[in-house]
Amino acid sequence: MSEQYKIWGKTGLPASSLVVAWNRDMSQLGNSVTDYLIGKLGGQNLAEIEPVDFFPLGGVTVEDNLIQFPESKFYLCHTGAVLVFVSDPPSNKWYEFLNLILDIAQECCRVKELYTVGGLVSLAAHTAPRSLVGTFTTAEFKAELSQYNLVAEMDYETPSEQRPTLNSFLLWTARRKTIPGVSLWAPIPFYLLGVGDPQSERRVLEFFNQRFNLTLDFSDIDNRVKNQNEKLARLRTEFPEIDGLITKLESNQMLSDEENEKLAKQVQESITETEAD
Repeated sequence: MSEQYKIWGKTGLPASSLVVAWNRDMSQLGNSVTDYLIGKLGGQNLAEIEPVDFFPLGGVTVEDNLIQFPESKFYLCHTGAVLVFVSDPPSNKWYEFLNLILDIAQECCRVKELYTVGGLVSLAAHTAPRSLVGTFTTAEFKAELSQYNLVAEMDYETPSEQRPTLNSFLLWTARRKTIPGVSLWAPIPFYLLGVGDPQSERRVLEFFNQRFNLTLDFSDIDNRVKNQNEKLARLRTEFPEIDGLITKLESNQMLSDEENEKLAKQVQESITETEAD
């Protein structure tokens, strides 16, 4: 066993699909999706990458009075033959870390395809249907997934002053290992980033449900969607100005920076207060 990782559970799947999400993702979408999959599919702790080579250990991060330790764990879900990997983004040796993810997945579970999950900022209203954007390693894999109603016609180039996302690097690494892969991006209304978007979560999970033949029951998420929509409807009734801003978004009108900030702040405060009651 390598000193860089430990295998805790029993390995051995004929072939598996690897789903990857990063902690502290936009609106915690990736964590919400992978937590749901692990919980519903009975995922078991399989392996863990040691933090020493990839994370700074000179200090600790504290959030809400809790110490946050870097973790990079694999969970094996026999139902659907799904291997889930959840990790903090590495600070050092990106290329080595991403290669290690795929090497462990191939060694333990003969991974045959890769899926990453992330969120995008959307300027659309929450009343608009949720879409799911896919970027692929190969044209063949793109064609194979065309039946799942992904938005696949997107042209984008990373600005010269920015670094590509970890998901983009991971897809590049997977392609070098001839593993088909796709990055799944769910656009989230900007004013829901601070409170979460169960509709986007459901859209991603619907894809996995179909792709892996999981037959999941989404009634729990549907209840969360209903509750959030009811809170937003009450907010629009109580605050005509907020209703006007959302109406503008529904009409595909742009808001000013001041209006964006006001809408996001009011939504977060109202939903947070309601949840605390």
